[in-house]
Amino acid sequence: MSPLRPPSPPHLSGPRIKNPHQLIAESGADLEGHGLKRTMGLFQLVCFGVGAVVGTGIFVGLSDSVAEAGPAVVVSFVLAAITCIFTAFSFAELGSAIPVSGSSYSFAYATLGERVAFLVGWCLLLEYGVSVSAVAVGWSQYVNELLDSMFGAQLPAALSAGPGDGGVINLPAVLVVMMAATLLARGVRESAGATAAMAVLKITILVLFCVIAFTAFEHGNLTPFFAQGAGGVTAGASLAFFSYIGFDAITTAGEEVRNPRRNIPIAIMVCIGLVTLLYCAVALAAIGALGPKAVADQPAALSIVVDQVTDSTVGGGIIAFGAVVAIASVVLAVMYGQTRILMSMSRDGLIPRVFERVSPRTSTPVANTWIVAVVFAVPAAFSSLDVVVNLTTIGALATMVAVNLAVIVLRRRNPEVKGSFRVPLYPLSPLLGVGFCLYLMYGTGWSTWVQFAVFLAVGSAVYAFYGRSRSRLAAAGAAR
Repeated sequence: MSPLRPPSPPHLSGPRIKNPHQLIAESGADLEGHGLKRTMGLFQLVCFGVGAVVGTGIFVGLSDSVAEAGPAVVVSFVLAAITCIFTAFSFAELGSAIPVSGSSYSFAYATLGERVAFLVGWCLLLEYGVSVSAVAVGWSQYVNELLDSMFGAQLPAALSAGPGDGGVINLPAVLVVMMAATLLARGVRESAGATAAMAVLKITILVLFCVIAFTAFEHGNLTPFFAQGAGGVTAGASLAFFSYIGFDAITTAGEEVRNPRRNIPIAIMVCIGLVTLLYCAVALAAIGALGPKAVADQPAALSIVVDQVTDSTVGGGIIAFGAVVAIASVVLAVMYGQTRILMSMSRDGLIPRVFERVSPRTSTPVANTWIVAVVFAVPAAFSSLDVVVNLTTIGALATMVAVNLAVIVLRRRNPEVKGSFRVPLYPLSPLLGVGFCLYLMYGTGWSTWVQFAVFLAVGSAVYAFYGRSRSRLAAAGAAR
């Protein structure tokens, strides 16, 4: 660890950049973090990463990716994984060098400046916040599948789907968001323990699915392999990327992890490797068992595959139960990441101070947690999964572009700031990360780009009229 030095004054005439040493000192990154307790070890951190990643993307979104790419969806998953790996290298270096709660937002603040950092934080509202809504919608679909398997009945469509899917309000989606908020408000130790247990369970369920589905595997179901061509693979990869969103949430736990400089990069790499192996195996098993047409456009595809292979609803019910648990753990982990991002932005004065307040009783940002829960329960109640997946994906990819660039800037501007991990093949690796992210952003389609541009314009206006004038960095510089 490099010794801390006094932070340099902010640049008031140019970009407002927060010195990395100042970030570390303010957060207590090598002590106790800003009222937060260091309770998570390496195993819990890996489980937290798996808990944030494995959920709706594979249990529900697989069918959409198969519809685009056909059997070559396996290639789509690998392409999405490669994008994540290059960016994961950058996250690992930054997470070990600047182990604070702000993740991408804080990394951008220390390298690219306050305005870019605010927009990165704004994009994280899509990656973490809106994805909570998307994941909750997927949870509702599997709750109905589980009820059908167990009791032969489902919730009324009016109460289990939003208006875009033929219902009125999605009450199960609201319920899972509120349950996650309750657990998060109680404490990190309780949340981490629950996430670890759910992560182990869902990995077991997915392995069980593969064992069952491979018993009916037929090579003919994989031909023609590239049925939709290169365009289908690219579109499938853009959708498949949604299945990986959340691994960067590991870096949001920087102030609540024991030995963060060592454990954060290890957890990121283990999480990406494990998830990629699982996804490729599940995709091969599902398509090999029934063929791409039977899997495409089926919201509860994994349960359907097991039902048909075993000629019973028992196996499908077990998969549905696993999906309910898996998707609930994603809501829990992603909401955790969202609250920590907002807490970091609030510390810097860019959003209201209520988001930075930590309860002395639970050592958690209770008000922050419940505000997030209420705000994102609304789109969960009324939105369709298809509406938010692409927008979530493009927001996540945009933040990853910023993280890859942040590594390059940090090494040039603050070479003395080093962690336990260094990006291999620098600077080629982060540049490839930027290239792959832009490639997948292109695959989301022009309508998503238009929505994203509007979203960024609103974020720029919020920063200009609120954040810029209330920035604590600017106030500290003016005081000098």
